[in-house]
Amino acid sequence: MQSPNAPIGIFDSGIGGLTVANAILKRMPNERIIYFGDTAHLPYGDKSAKAIQAYCSAITHFLIGKGCKMVVVACNTASAVAFREVKKICGKEVLSENVIDPVVAHLADMEKTKHVGIIGTKRTVSTRAYTKRIQKAHAYMSTSELATPLLAPMIEEGFFNNKISQTIINSYLSRKTLDKIDTLILACTHYPLIQAEIHNYYKDEVRIIDSAGAVADAVQLQLIEKGLLNKQVSAAKHEFYLSDFTSSFEETARIFFPGQPKLKEMNLWA
Repeated sequence: MQSPNAPIGIFDSGIGGLTVANAILKRMPNERIIYFGDTAHLPYGDKSAKAIQAYCSAITHFLIGKGCKMVVVACNTASAVAFREVKKICGKEVLSENVIDPVVAHLADMEKTKHVGIIGTKRTVSTRAYTKRIQKAHAYMSTSELATPLLAPMIEEGFFNNKISQTIINSYLSRKTLDKIDTLILACTHYPLIQAEIHNYYKDEVRIIDSAGAVADAVQLQLIEKGLLNKQVSAAKHEFYLSDFTSSFEETARIFFPGQPKLKEMNLWA
């Protein structure tokens, strides 16, 4: 039986999942997280489904081995192609959550949403995971998906909130594929880091949905339902692991976790 004091495991291919980790801790400040950034294999968006499933399997086993009560797949690509494997590994003892289902469920609360745009990695878009689930849950909504492969690597390299990033973002958002959308899903957990620039392009004419808040709500609901919400203030520190150390990850981690979290390099495939 899991303990409410056990940590929440969160993983992504890089820094994007930090947006999810930050949102979870804002809602549940007593929780402790163990984060794994698979920087050695980023971006997941141009990898095969088989490779992504292998990466996710190894990371899930690692997080469960660290005693996590829940594993959160904080990556849209991994959620689209590997969540079934993650859920199977977690079994009945460890909770699990992805970043797609909570966002699709959140659309039900978006009044007047009719045409949803979706931007993400090549792999996420190729699976049409969002479109399939939106059509099943909200048949009256139409969708337009656009692969934006330059954005995640750009963000990982620290290029955001500047002229270079705004130019690239504007180039993608001006594509005909996204004409006449009323809502845009940021189908990559890296993209909240460029959300201000996306708002600059749309000038509040399009509603922007990032997954972090919706996922945090879903995680909190699961923990409450299972009696695993940590109600005690803990002195235990969060843990951050990388499969390959990068200075850009360290710099971004400081944005969300002031005090420069100690990063540990951990190669699960050595």
